[in-house]
Amino acid sequence: EEQQLRELIREAGSAQELLQLGRGSALSSNLAALAIARLARLSTEQHLDTESLRGDPRFQQLLGTLDAQISQVWNSSLLQLLRVLPALGLARGGRQVRSVEQEVLWRLRRLPLRQLVQLAEQLAGQGHQGLLLPEVLRKLELRWTELEGTRTVVTLMAKVGHLSPALMERLEDKALELAEQFDPDELRRVALALALQQRRCVPLLRALSYHLLQKPAELPLPVLTDLLFAFSKLSFQQPQVLHRLALELQPHLGSLSPAQVLRCARSFSSLRWLSRPLAEAMAQYCLDNSQDLSITQLCGILVSFARLNFQPSSSEEFFSMIHERLQAQEQQLDVHLLTDVVWSLCVLQQPRAHHLSQVLSPEFQAQLQGDSSPRAQSSRLKLLHINATARLEVPGYEGPFLSPKLLGGDRDKDKEKATPLQRWLREALPGALGGPDLVRYNVSTVYGWDIDAEAVLDSDNKPLPVRDYTAPHLSHSEGTKPLPPGARRVAVLRWELPQFSSRGRELLGRGSMARRHLRAAGFLLAEVS
Repeated sequence: EEQQLRELIREAGSAQELLQLGRGSALSSNLAALAIARLARLSTEQHLDTESLRGDPRFQQLLGTLDAQISQVWNSSLLQLLRVLPALGLARGGRQVRSVEQEVLWRLRRLPLRQLVQLAEQLAGQGHQGLLLPEVLRKLELRWTELEGTRTVVTLMAKVGHLSPALMERLEDKALELAEQFDPDELRRVALALALQQRRCVPLLRALSYHLLQKPAELPLPVLTDLLFAFSKLSFQQPQVLHRLALELQPHLGSLSPAQVLRCARSFSSLRWLSRPLAEAMAQYCLDNSQDLSITQLCGILVSFARLNFQPSSSEEFFSMIHERLQAQEQQLDVHLLTDVVWSLCVLQQPRAHHLSQVLSPEFQAQLQGDSSPRAQSSRLKLLHINATARLEVPGYEGPFLSPKLLGGDRDKDKEKATPLQRWLREALPGALGGPDLVRYNVSTVYGWDIDAEAVLDSDNKPLPVRDYTAPHLSHSEGTKPLPPGARRVAVLRWELPQFSSRGRELLGRGSMARRHLRAAGFLLAEVS
């Protein structure tokens, strides 16, 4: 008879059938739970009025049966009830829901791991507030060695890991064991989970990279874009993986939306990885779809190119399109984005006088006054670089320039902790040059670039006292003497960047601009890394 009632509940096509069935038969608590779950599903599918259902005496009878014998309800039915009761409009803090939660809490220790995982996923998806979810997570932490199968581990990392750092550490260990068994989509989901939780687990990322490279088939587009995003979010650079992602992404570029192209460009620039064929394809995409790209998207791609110091082969056509769009729509850009755009044009040696005059005007600078946010500080530093470009690289430009008051900056390098390389320079240079007065350290120039050490050499390459001579690159010069004929300034620049490609420093737009400015200001450059 119970089996027949169970079949009738599963086959019921309306709420009235279910309610009548519950009234006319002596249902067990387990069958009552099945009936309530089926009722919730029908109410969702048929858009029933849950308020009238809750007020029906037959529904209340089902709840009464359930409440009276809740300890006899099967585990699977109990977990299903926990999900569907709120869907029927029963308050999470109400007696019926609390009764079910309490019963689940008592049974946690005896639940099979599969149901415990299902419960954790269900509660996390509902945004559950209360004692149950923390207790479920604690049980998973204790039983993590029982986890089997890639799907379970990946699901927990993606949906539950952010709620418990201790559990996430266990899941990372388990994922490291199972990394070889992950398919490309599972590799993608694990990498995304790490990125969204800002967990830079290097051993796991290395394992994911290795096994990704072993996959012979071409990777699906979502895997390519999400892995690229995850690695850039975690600043994890793996040359072979980045090369493969760029190579396989290029044929799909035409099918991407402008937002997706922008995200890919930003990811590669934050990773400081330049794939010239892909970058050329992005530049061509911009030319082919210039009317579909918003001005902010176009500017974002331009800034990414500048960070990589990338000049498209169709440079004239590309920058003509950029200037044309800027002329028509630059009023839509906020002060920070416009600063970024003009800075990028300066990096790529494509600035125009009216852009320089716009951002170097006192009215524009006034918009940044009083703003101490990191974005504003970055914009002020970029204005120094733009000002240096205007003075050193644009002969016909006549102004305006930044006021002398703004050139001093607030970059106090003495307060920063010295790196090992800086400490080595301070120990080595006085002995090599012949005395401490022959070198100056941590020099903040009016061009916006910081020099790690500065020396002056005469025409015979003998060191001179650096503080005795005028220094136009400083906001306040200590010396008054002009440099002797044939004397040159030497700037020691320190690079502590990951050298994960043969192109290394040359890829960085900032480094390229710094070299150009300092050479134009008369410096000889000595670079150490």
